[in-house]
Amino acid sequence: MPPFVEEQPIQTEDSFEKLVAPQAAPWKYEILYPAVLGIGYIHLAAIYGLYLAVTAAQWYTLVFSAFTAVAAGIGVTAGAHRLWSHRAYKAKPPLQMLLMIMQSISFQYSAITWAKMHRTHHRYSDTDADPHNAARGFFFSHIGYLLVKSHPEFRKRINLVDLSDLYSNRILMLQHKYTILFSVTFCLLLPTAIPMYLWGESLSVAWHVSMLRYAYTLHATFLINSFAHMFGSSPYDKSIKPTQNAFVSLMIFGEGFHNYHHVFPWDYRASELGNNWLNLSTLFIDFFAWVGWAYDLKTVPDDVISARAERTGDGTNSWGFKTRTKI
Repeated sequence: MPPFVEEQPIQTEDSFEKLVAPQAAPWKYEILYPAVLGIGYIHLAAIYGLYLAVTAAQWYTLVFSAFTAVAAGIGVTAGAHRLWSHRAYKAKPPLQMLLMIMQSISFQYSAITWAKMHRTHHRYSDTDADPHNAARGFFFSHIGYLLVKSHPEFRKRINLVDLSDLYSNRILMLQHKYTILFSVTFCLLLPTAIPMYLWGESLSVAWHVSMLRYAYTLHATFLINSFAHMFGSSPYDKSIKPTQNAFVSLMIFGEGFHNYHHVFPWDYRASELGNNWLNLSTLFIDFFAWVGWAYDLKTVPDDVISARAERTGDGTNSWGFKTRTKI
């Protein structure tokens, strides 16, 4: 059996043997010019979209764009991340279909590909097998990894990830088979057409404001890979790079409590703060648990959290403030 086959949903970072030796070893970057052009266009269009949002867009368009940004974000956080990458809870088919469509709005691969990369990231976090290895610097972990050919160590290790649970999911396989169709339709075509045909927005404004929303959701995800692996505190495990970062949590629905998440990745809340106003994705899951579409929500007992903080933390609380002195 190959190493690192994920057979149980509950794993901790220190349960994986570190097979990937030198972090950020010398490596020649091979630029992917189509990716540079594509991402470059998205950002240029987003800048123009910001100008149009201030000068020309109708309020309906701005509210609709904000709504689709939130939907895309929850599709990633509650769907691709907590449900399908970490199996932190279970969802009935109607909720899975809804989350699949919301994740398609983000245009961040299919949910299966997203989960495959994310499971690899957790197993080999901040090593050469991590797709967005933070040891290579802020730009690389934030967006640069998309602009160059991936590291050979990553290409080798990603094939060891077990995705049998996802490949047996008909809803995810439908999206995976028609990734471009789903993503283009829900991320680009409908968000452009709806403002045009429902309240008479111009094509240019509708398209470029959609590009602004798309760029925002991309960078919201990127912040977790970069900011939350470099800046902040480590109240649960000071030996790993992921941190608690309040700024990232404010930007991305409570996802910035990243030191906690890497220590307890199976917790459906992705935060020790639980069900509060900041953790929008948790509130979304809680609502559908109340409806009956989400169930088997996994959490970590408070005494386990406290014991781990006492044993391996840096003596800070969730917000980075010192609470005790380590002896």
